[in-house]
Amino acid sequence: MSETEGRVDLHVHTIYSDGDMTPEDMVVEAQKMGLAGIAITDHDEIGGVEVAMEAAGSSGFEVVSGVELSTVEGKSDLHILGYLVDMQNENLLKYLQIFRDARRNRGIQMVERLRGMGVDIKVDSVLEIAGDGAVGRPHIAAALLQNGCVATLEEAFKNYIGFHSPAYVHKYQLKPSDAFRLIADAGGIGAVAHPGTSRRDDLIADFMASGMRAIEVYHPKHREHDIQRYSRLADKLGLVATGGSDSHGRRDGHLHLGSCTVPLSAIEQLKRAKNY
Repeated sequence: MSETEGRVDLHVHTIYSDGDMTPEDMVVEAQKMGLAGIAITDHDEIGGVEVAMEAAGSSGFEVVSGVELSTVEGKSDLHILGYLVDMQNENLLKYLQIFRDARRNRGIQMVERLRGMGVDIKVDSVLEIAGDGAVGRPHIAAALLQNGCVATLEEAFKNYIGFHSPAYVHKYQLKPSDAFRLIADAGGIGAVAHPGTSRRDDLIADFMASGMRAIEVYHPKHREHDIQRYSRLADKLGLVATGGSDSHGRRDGHLHLGSCTVPLSAIEQLKRAKNY
């Protein structure tokens, strides 16, 4: 028995948002590792879920339908995970289209700012890199790297498109409470992603009132004290403790998939919470 058997990675991105691997390849790699399942949680996009499910077929490997919604509360960017969402829910699909359009327009605005600064980058290059995925800053960073404007992706964010950098454009302003309600209306379970990075525990009560039923306890950016804190919080509030690698493929040279996992029973807990 492999040490990862019976473990699942509930935070995975693909080419349908800002990852660089297909959903099929993510399934194959996860199966090679001995993982029992993954959740496809692309940013503001659910197109990769069905593709991953088809790749898993009747193998017994679990693919959880998921999404990661980008929200803003005050000066904080907060990511909200939705698990077990109905992928045919009309309201969810309508809003995801709004988010995709907003991402595309935001990307175009950032490219225009960069061009105004004399940076050699074209919108078409960014859109080509994004492909069928929702346009994001990593695609702009990749175009800057491809054109020789920067030496690394990190440099692109630091000098040009990171928060407070000259070409940065703010995201579409969706509030966390609206994201939780949208997920709940689509029959899903909402969870705040990597809360140890945003440090907005003051909003937990509001999240609960808006329908939060889970919390991401295990994440690569969580230190041991974060894990202990949010594990205790999950127990106290009756939330499902989730976790995952936040893998974006091999974008930085490392796959990361399976580097942070939770027991397979977490999926059963999510299903029970959904049917509660």
